[in-house]
Amino acid sequence: MNYGKVSITKQNNTIDCQPIKATQLGRSDSAWRNGYGMPSDGKDTNSQNQPTRKLTKNAKSIIIYFSRSGSTELLASKIAQETDADILEIVVKDSYSGNYQKTLSRANSERESENYPELNMSVPDLSQYQNVYLGYPIWAMTLSHPMTAFLEAYGNQLSGKKIAPFMTEGGYGQGDSVQRIREILREQGATKNTFTSALVVDGNKVDKSDKRVDKWVEQVK
Repeated sequence: MNYGKVSITKQNNTIDCQPIKATQLGRSDSAWRNGYGMPSDGKDTNSQNQPTRKLTKNAKSIIIYFSRSGSTELLASKIAQETDADILEIVVKDSYSGNYQKTLSRANSERESENYPELNMSVPDLSQYQNVYLGYPIWAMTLSHPMTAFLEAYGNQLSGKKIAPFMTEGGYGQGDSVQRIREILREQGATKNTFTSALVVDGNKVDKSDKRVDKWVEQVK
């Protein structure tokens, strides 16, 4: 297991001492268009960064997240600052295109075929954690595919844990994403899970979500 220090600052938009890029922040609702057409850097927010990975020996909580265009990563950083949880970024072998239409086409194909992306990451033993924060963007009113792939591969390690879902979305809500998490965990043999209420934030307003994050984290604890 690799251990490292983490520096997370709400004001400076950094995670693990690395900058967070989220071009949608500050855009008006009309300019943001519910996330339609939103580009990414083509490396799922990691073109200039190493995947976020903070693992310690004693943490009882871990934040596991996927972010394509940066807003979910920023939300994860805010939760991390309030919890001092470990952090693990979900990384896929073949990053999604920076072009929105190409990503949309790929995501539609993956959803229709149920052929989800291959992961490219090392996952630690999750037995030490009591609380698991799962972060993802909403895609087509459901769970984004990298999180689906992660849960299908490692959901069997999450038995008995408190699951705290958080997500960014395009203004239409969480869809059936939490239901999908429950279904996948059951399919993978996880039992005795408890679920908190979900934290749902518009993708262009994550930088203004500090009070909501603080209140939600207190409820999770």
